[in-house]
Amino acid sequence: MLAAGQARAQAVATTKPLPYPQTRKVDTVTTYFGTKVADPYRWLENDQATDTKAWVQAENKVTQDYLSKIPYRAAIRERLTKLWNYEKYSAPTKEGKYTYFSKNTGLQSQYVLYRQLGTSAPEVFLDPNTFSKDGTTSLAGIEFTQDGSLAAYQISEGGSDWRKVIVLKTSDKSIVGDTLKDVKFSGLAWKGNAGFYYSSYDKPKAGSQLAGKTQIHKLYYHQLGTPQSTDKLIFGGEKDPNRYIGASVTEDERFLVISAANTTTGNKLYLQDLSKPGSAIVNIVPDEKSQGYVVDNVGSKLYLYTNHNAPNFRLVTVDAAAPKQANWKDLIAETKNVLSVGT
Repeated sequence: MLAAGQARAQAVATTKPLPYPQTRKVDTVTTYFGTKVADPYRWLENDQATDTKAWVQAENKVTQDYLSKIPYRAAIRERLTKLWNYEKYSAPTKEGKYTYFSKNTGLQSQYVLYRQLGTSAPEVFLDPNTFSKDGTTSLAGIEFTQDGSLAAYQISEGGSDWRKVIVLKTSDKSIVGDTLKDVKFSGLAWKGNAGFYYSSYDKPKAGSQLAGKTQIHKLYYHQLGTPQSTDKLIFGGEKDPNRYIGASVTEDERFLVISAANTTTGNKLYLQDLSKPGSAIVNIVPDEKSQGYVVDNVGSKLYLYTNHNAPNFRLVTVDAAAPKQANWKDLIAETKNVLSVGT
């Protein structure tokens, strides 16, 4: 054992250092609050520059050359391939008259979305593996109208957070021509079959889609059959640069619920009564010290899950006509146990 240890130590000692590519330095200095800070590698922040691409390629070559020489790498690949090669399914959902589910036959790069009518044989609805020749375009989310006749799905190209939204008729899977571009950090919330809400930032400048800074998230409404350039700004746009905005529509499609947050631990909550055209957006939770969301509603009565003044959470009710916290009534009061609500 001593001899083996000495041999390993000698091998380590005689191993040549990896031939990392030389990274040039530039004379870049920025002053922050009166302090000069050198940033000699600032040029690497331009991910579209020829020099940056060449540097990345050189770094990748060093990495791949090293990995290719690991003697047991092929055995690990073979073992993992065997372990992963089995059919995998998601939980099913009912959308209109169809049941939808995702399936991977074993070694597919991406799950395929299937649908099934009754006890008939399942059929492929969307296969992300065919979205692009190199397989780098993925299905990043899908939302159906309540009757299941329309679906809006997001695709991510090359792993980008900037996404496209494609709308299709589920009856024949034909695209209706309402493809939206440059959508980022967004869910989709249908308003009947007329259109849907989504969130995004201003369109990035050409060439800076990957590295450009994005600020001031906004909520829009897209009416089917109209160009994206005419989409209506619903919420946001004021100077609150780091806030994320999301929206949902209640099951009866009466209320638009808007969440706005600067962090992952608290959110402001807003409400709009869609049954009254032109109604104002009303604030329910005025600060981000607590978190919560609307679980459901019955008519104008809202069921709100929140940890406001209740670290272990509680379920409260309030009338949408007077949703201020002073009017909240406990339906399930806070206890020593954490309340978890599932829908």
